[in-house]
Amino acid sequence: MPPKPKFTKEEIAMTALNIIKEEGINALTARNLADHLKSSARPIFTIFKNMEEVKQAARELALKEFEKYLGNYEDYSPAFKRIGMRMISYAIENPEQYKLLYMEEYSGNQSFKQYLNELGTFKDICIHLLQKEHTLSQNEANTLFEQLWIYAYGIGSLCAMKVCEFSEEEIADRLGLVFAGILTMIKTKKTYLKEAAREEKNE
Repeated sequence: MPPKPKFTKEEIAMTALNIIKEEGINALTARNLADHLKSSARPIFTIFKNMEEVKQAARELALKEFEKYLGNYEDYSPAFKRIGMRMISYAIENPEQYKLLYMEEYSGNQSFKQYLNELGTFKDICIHLLQKEHTLSQNEANTLFEQLWIYAYGIGSLCAMKVCEFSEEEIADRLGLVFAGILTMIKTKKTYLKEAAREEKNE
């Protein structure tokens, strides 16, 4: 019978996440993780194949924390703007976790859509809210989400990297301006296509 693991997978992942929070992503090494566990590296690699798997497990825990951080966004109107505001404030308050979730370098090439698919249920929730709040089709909501994600992600990255600072009021104004502009463009295009179809039908 193999010996019982000294640590659980979650214990190792949580320790790894705490290292990232306190010391940064680059501090997550096998030696440093073993030191924090007060052990050798061997118990780590009886559960994980390599440190990349450890980092992924820490990322999954960070994602759960982020989803909890979003709070009761459906109590706000517009709810989607609330999500954007919370995402950026998370980057300000928790820069290392934000980097872990959204700023890790990928080894392979992937399209923007492939990247967004990795957001999982978070993306689906946002698209559903946009459809519900603004009477949009799924394709329209998806287009709006993609453009706003790029913008919110950019502000969050600037804050996480401490490139510059934004006040809460400035963030709200910037998100609102971009949101209104893209939504107007989508609605205008929709109206134009309806009118064009009506004219073609009457000819």
